[in-house]
Parts: sequence; C-alpha cells; structure tokens
Amino acid sequence: MAKNKLVMPVVKWVGGKRQIINLITKYVPKKFSTYYEPFVGGGAVLFELQPKKAVVNDINAELINIYEVIRDRVEELIGDLKQHRNEADYFYDIREKDRDKNEYSGWTPVQKALRIIYLNKTCYNGLFRVNKAGEFNAPFGYYVNPNIVNEITLRAVSIYFNKAKISFYCKDFEEVLKGARKGSFVYLDPPYDPVSATSSFTGYDKGGFGKDEQIRLKKTCDKLNKQGIKFLLSNSATDFIQDLYLNKEYKIEVIQAKRVINSQADKRGEIDEVLVMNYEP
Repeated sequence: MAKNKLVMPVVKWVGGKRQIINLITKYVPKKFSTYYEPFVGGGAVLFELQPKKAVVNDINAELINIYEVIRDRVEELIGDLKQHRNEADYFYDIREKDRDKNEYSGWTPVQKALRIIYLNKTCYNGLFRVNKAGEFNAPFGYYVNPNIVNEITLRAVSIYFNKAKISFYCKDFEEVLKGARKGSFVYLDPPYDPVSATSSFTGYDKGGFGKDEQIRLKKTCDKLNKQGIKFLLSNSATDFIQDLYLNKEYKIEVIQAKRVINSQADKRGEIDEVLVMNYEP
C-alpha cells in the first residue's frame, strides 16, 4: 500500500512526535508483520509509517473515539465541524458539556469527536488536559484563525484507516500487547518520566502515569524481548529511565527533541530523550 503524504495527525497531543519523526523512523525495522502502538496519542509515528496491519490503542477513550469516527463517519464530522465558532464564550460553553455526566453519556460518538477536535484546535497551545474528574480544563487560546476543519487531512486519514487493517482499542497497554507475536513490531510512547519535580504532565488522562507504571512497562518490554518481539520505546533521558533499561540486550540512543508545550515560552527548547530498542537497527 503506497504511503499518502496527506496522512498526518489530526489533533495536537502532548508528547507528539512530529518534530523528531525522522529521528524515530530511522530506527524502525524495515520489515514486520503487525504494528502495535499502545500509546498512540496524536499518531505521528503511525501516520508516518502507515502500516498495512496495526493494533492501535490509547487509554484516552475520547481520542480513540475520534479515530473511529474519522474512519466511519468522516463526512458527517467535517460538515458539523464547520458549525463551530472561534469565540471564547462559545468555547467555554462547549468545554463545560462534560460536567453533566448523565447528559454527556448520551451524546453520539460524532458529537463527542466534534467537541474534542474543536477544543483541541481552539484551546491554549493545543493541549488535551483533564482534571482529576476527567473533565477537559485547558483554557481558550485566543487564536486569530485556527484551522478547526482540516478537510484534506481528515479525508486522507479516513481513507488510510479504511484501506489498512487497523484495530482500535481503549485498554491498558499490557492488555493490548497480549496478542503480539514474533514478527510484530511494537512502538511504545508512554507519558514521559518527568525531568524535574515540577515538569510532570499527566493530564492527558485522569489516571496519570507514575514510576510504578514505568516499571510495569519495563517488565512488559522484558516479556516482549523474551518472545522475540522487536520493540522501540521513547522516553525522557532521566537517570531513572536509563537505569531502568540498563540491559546488555537493549540499545539506548540519546536524541535531541524540542519541547513545544510549556506555559513559559523561554522554557521551550531542546531536551534529551532516549530511544530504547531490543535489536540492531
């Protein structure tokens, strides 16, 4: 299946890989059967590789719903997105819709996808951030002309989703990887280990992702390795992560990535990240 250059992320996501996609893809194996991505987020790596067969997962149900709606009802999504307005009062009215759980649970998948895409395109810095109750809480961005309806990209992604054999899940990462077999390739992009006590961003989902989860992920990588399944993992280059993956069977590459999400512009810049793999690229 030929790659389509119009296939690219439809939402901006914390930890998105568009800035360093070339650094990541050069370490991806040339051949594999099924592609697994348990923390898909904005999907930059998925959309760059465009595998013919993939298992795509994220713990964020709103995000997986967006992908399923793009696959199944993209024209309805595009038509309804055009009705949204880039106005602060309107934004906050839409943002508050998930506060009434009974009402929001009755919304259709298309309505929920519309809301999240609209909020993502018009909120400050393109954040998807929720509070402890799981409610969207990023503020209005006050952008002059945000690209709320990117018809070309939405249609291209929909075509790819329908041509390829892709299964979407909203499960725990360990659960979704139980189906992986030798010959598969797994790309892991979990919420990063914070580089300082104040830099942690776990608001993409109300559950968070702490040290215990990082350790559980490492044990999952060890299981994949024992099964002969190739994996590539991205994370911050903290001492904790580098010590965690110190294994003669694992190769660690330190790369430079640009931090684009920070409330203070002068703190956005290049930081060290690691790529961990259990094979020679």
